[in-house]
Amino acid sequence: MRILLLIATFISTIARGGIPQTVSEISKDFDPRADDLETEVIREWTEESIKFRVVRYLVGTFRGAKSRVAAFHAYPLNAEEKLPGVLHMHGGGQRASLSQVNYYASRGYSSLSINWGGREMERTKTGDLNTDWGTVDPTQKNVPGYFNLLPGEKFANTIESPRNCNWYLLTLAGRRGITFLERQPEVDANRIGIQGHSMGGNLTIYVAGTDSRVKAASPSVGGSGFRTQSRNGLPPQIRKVTGSRELFDRTMGYENYAPLITAPVLHLGACNDFHGQMDDTYATGELIPNQNAVRYSFAPHHNHRFFPEQQIARPLWFDQHLKGSFRLPATPELHLSLETDTVPRVILRPDRSIPISRVHIYYSIDVDARSRFWRRAELESDGKSWTAILPIMNADHHLFAFANVYYRLAKPEFLPRNSSIDEVCLSSKFWSVAPKELKERRTLTTDQPTRIIDDFKHGWHDWYPINAGHKPLWQYWTRKVTDPKWRGPEGAKLALTLKMPDTNELIVVLKENTWRNYRGKAETYIALKEIHGEPEQQTVLFDLAEFKSSKGKSPKDWTQLDELGLCAKYELRPRGGERKSFGDGKWKGDLPKFVRLEWK
Repeated sequence: MRILLLIATFISTIARGGIPQTVSEISKDFDPRADDLETEVIREWTEESIKFRVVRYLVGTFRGAKSRVAAFHAYPLNAEEKLPGVLHMHGGGQRASLSQVNYYASRGYSSLSINWGGREMERTKTGDLNTDWGTVDPTQKNVPGYFNLLPGEKFANTIESPRNCNWYLLTLAGRRGITFLERQPEVDANRIGIQGHSMGGNLTIYVAGTDSRVKAASPSVGGSGFRTQSRNGLPPQIRKVTGSRELFDRTMGYENYAPLITAPVLHLGACNDFHGQMDDTYATGELIPNQNAVRYSFAPHHNHRFFPEQQIARPLWFDQHLKGSFRLPATPELHLSLETDTVPRVILRPDRSIPISRVHIYYSIDVDARSRFWRRAELESDGKSWTAILPIMNADHHLFAFANVYYRLAKPEFLPRNSSIDEVCLSSKFWSVAPKELKERRTLTTDQPTRIIDDFKHGWHDWYPINAGHKPLWQYWTRKVTDPKWRGPEGAKLALTLKMPDTNELIVVLKENTWRNYRGKAETYIALKEIHGEPEQQTVLFDLAEFKSSKGKSPKDWTQLDELGLCAKYELRPRGGERKSFGDGKWKGDLPKFVRLEWK
């Protein structure tokens, strides 16, 4: 039966001029084991019982020339049994990661990180062989190729075809990387996983959807489908495809790879990510057939980065499915109740197989995943489940909700750069309710606007940090000001009450229309004030006119704000303009104790 299916697929492909029309045809289009890898060992060394190698292997022959990619390979020496393998796919603008292979080798894996982008690699010397794609170029030197099907000088086919898309060639490089790992003498070929961040997250989904040798996968902030389609009335993430959009979606849309994935998948996400958008990540994940083997871990308020509690979920996922040495709990069950003439309510019933240290339930009314502010709901618990009321101001808005459950680990787990963590975070499924349903249910609108943006009684739970542990460079950011509940009223001033014994320059940054070019031009405004040190708390006022853009303009009002930052130092990077730094980078004394941020 399988032979007949392969023959039928081959005949169908030939009938269409040899152009793959589906993901299944693409996966059968290439045998990653057929050609010799022609492996070259460029450099090798040993550190603390770990063997490191710089290698290069053959991807294939395209337009008459061979394509080869370089990679880092590392594994622990003197292992008593065969090791599982992990393939790492780097992100855009990045390169093969020595720290990644070192980290996984130290955890008992044979790890490969391929240098698909072709940048110079660490520990190599002038003249060392590197990635050479030959006559084709799927790297970021050929950016139009990521959304292209048409032929051209750097593309593989002379006719319109998904083989002319950069992602096609990079996927082949990843699949050949699996072949490299399975042929290493120290590797158990039946225990190979794949992971990648951003563009590497895209490649994780592409490889896992076309290669059944993948036994565990973990994309982060990438591999989210439906990118050429509108969601909630917003413009699509990808607006231009060179060639047939329909053919591109069928063959290169991540949503068409997810149904073919047989490996367990852990999605790492950032709630406000510009690339792997949250709503699309969940929608793509729901298409994976075995939902019992799908997990999510989202970092609240972050864009393209995580907290350690999310980061540690990935190696534990590989430990579970490639080693059998750990078991993450099931996806937390979150149920949203929309009973007629009531306020929306959610009930969380998480798996309690590991002790729970804390629970957070979030909700939002903003349709734009990149800029929405996630409100943290007040919780009630009976010890087994958690309930939260989700008050809204207007039934014309959408309603979104999810939960994070933080589990206490039996022992601290280490992360790269010698840090450790004793909690792991798992996210619930995602709820999205349209205004039509809220109105049909006659949902009660009980919420009211407030002028107090934050009283800091819960610390920074509505903010995200940058350089939080670095005193001269600390920054804290929030999107609360984009939510109608906390939006600045007309004629108001921004008032910051704080306690700061030493005199310092404080920078307040406002960002307008972040990721919302459909609403208006994005702009950044900065106000810098020297605040004299006082032993008691003091209130500092900021008028709208004090905030200036790179061109010296002030915002017209507060209504288009998406982000507000409190910073010790900030660098303004206007597109096409000259960079300008604010703050002297010489913060004196401790960080301020922030008491209240409000509209006066």
